[in-house]
Amino acid sequence: MLRICVIDGQGGGIGSAIIRRIKDLFAEKVEIIALGTNAVATAQMLKAGANRGASGENAIVRSVQNCDVATGPLGIVMAHALMGEVTPVMAEAISGCAARKVLLPLSQDNVEVVGVHKAPLPHLVDELIESGLKTLLN
Repeated sequence: MLRICVIDGQGGGIGSAIIRRIKDLFAEKVEIIALGTNAVATAQMLKAGANRGASGENAIVRSVQNCDVATGPLGIVMAHALMGEVTPVMAEAISGCAARKVLLPLSQDNVEVVGVHKAPLPHLVDELIESGLKTLLN
C-alpha cells in the first residue's frame, strides 16, 4: 500500500484539499498520514480523511523517512516558510528524504517559481493527482 505524507501548516486548508481529493480517487488503496506543523493543521487534515496524523517537528522529521510520497505546498521544503512554521530541520528532512516529493507551487513567502502557471487550488490539486500520484498507483 502506498504511504502518502501530506504536510501543511497554519490552518491545514491546503493539506485538507489534497487529502479529500486523494480519498475521493483512491479510497483505501493508499494510507494518508497528515503531518501538521501545528495541531490545528493536523486536526483539519484528519477531519478531511487522513488515516493517521501527528504534529510538530519531530513527528514530521521521523514520519517522512517512512513514506513513499511527501506532498504539500512548496514551502514545506523551505526553512522558515509558512510564516516561520517550517523549521530548518523540517525542511531538510522533507527535502532530503527518499520519498518522491510532489509539491504545489503555492507560497506565501517571497518566492516565485518561474515557468509555472497560476491556477486555483482545486486545479492544482487535480494536477498533483494526475501527474504525481496516479502514475505511482498504476
